[in-house]
Parts: sequence; structure tokens; C-alpha cells
Amino acid sequence: MEATGSRAVVLLPPRRAAGPCEDRHVTDDADLLAALRRGDEAAFADVVDRWSPAMLRLARLHVPSHGVAEEVVQETWLAVVRGLERFEGRASLRSWVFSILLNRARSLGTRERRVLPFASLRERWSDRDDPGVPPERFQGPHDDRPGWWAVPPARWDPHAQLETAEAIAALQTAIAALPARQREALVLRDVLGLSPEEAASVLGVSDGNQRVLLHRARSRVRTALEDVLGEDA
Repeated sequence: MEATGSRAVVLLPPRRAAGPCEDRHVTDDADLLAALRRGDEAAFADVVDRWSPAMLRLARLHVPSHGVAEEVVQETWLAVVRGLERFEGRASLRSWVFSILLNRARSLGTRERRVLPFASLRERWSDRDDPGVPPERFQGPHDDRPGWWAVPPARWDPHAQLETAEAIAALQTAIAALPARQREALVLRDVLGLSPEEAASVLGVSDGNQRVLLHRARSRVRTALEDVLGEDA
């Protein structure tokens, strides 16, 4: 494997006879998998170019530097080449690739930062039990409208107000402060644009759990942004 700029270049086995997908943008999973398995270099270069930037952003959630994230992406592509024949197609090809990357990034990030095991357990507990929005912001069982907002969210226009440097910095800080699994769900869905099914597959959770993680992540981020944007609303 070689690295050229931010692009990982994996050296494939000698190319076999060209097929109908050669030298064109391949998006269908079955066609793409067939092209990669027969050593179609054009199809492989295309998918590396399309997916690597998102993979780099996902890896960067766990490792301490851009350079280490690039290494994770390169190692992932090498693992993909080696494992193509064993891929059974139970998830989408992209989900499978991103799952390999996320597992490698998590493992490497833990070693690089020397995170203690109990810290990871505490974070998982927070993922499961944290309500996302403080309960005191809702009306109690003896109020006029139980379960309704007691302190509703501030109204603001994200398209206009999130363009300021202060808001962007607050957004990045809020995302960075999320528990790891919530942060992964938010980045997969709202930053990288994966479908709910793909995100659940990459995270290794059920669709329902993925939705809970995403809801809590969005709620935490919005609450954090209220401190910055609420006064201008």
C-alpha cells in the first residue's frame, strides 16, 4: 500500500480480463463488489477517492492526529482487499468497509491515548441512561401539561446563525464533548450522510439503538448551542 496526499493507494493483484464495469463510476453494490474482486483498478481507485475522505473524518474521532487517521484509512483498505472474498453481503459494502475502519480506529485510539477500561464502561453507561435533555426542562406529572416543555428550546435560525466563527467553534466543541457512541452516530448520520440502516450496521447496534444514540447526540448539541445562539434568537 502507498499513500499519495490524503488518498490511500492499495496495490491490487494483477488485473484480470476487463468487465462491463471497467473505467466507469460504479455505484451498485453487486457490480462494485464484482469489479473489485476481479481486480478492476479503475473501480477500486474510484471507490477509494469517494469513500476515503469520509473514512478519514470518522477515524479522526478516535485518534490523536490527522497522520494517524490516514494510517487507519490505509490499513482499512488493505484489510478490505484481503477480505473481499470473505465478504458475504449481509450489509452494504460501504457499511462493511466503515465497520472495519471504526473497529481499527477505536482500537488504535485506545492504545494511543491509553484510555483505562473503566472509562469506556462509564461512557457506555452514559450512552444508555443519559436522557439527552435535562428532565427539569419538561413539566412534571402534577403540572398543567405533563411531559410538555417547561423551558422550551430557544428559537434560532441555524442556517444564518451557525455561519459565525463563534457558533462553529461551539458546534465543534459540543460534538467533541459527546460520549463516543453518540458522537459516532451523529457524524455517521448528519455529517457523512449514511442511512439509518448503514449507520446501525457500522455501529454494530440495532436500528432502534442507533436512533436513540442519534436523538441524544442531537439533543445534547442543540442544548449546548443554545448558550451561544439563544441570546441572539
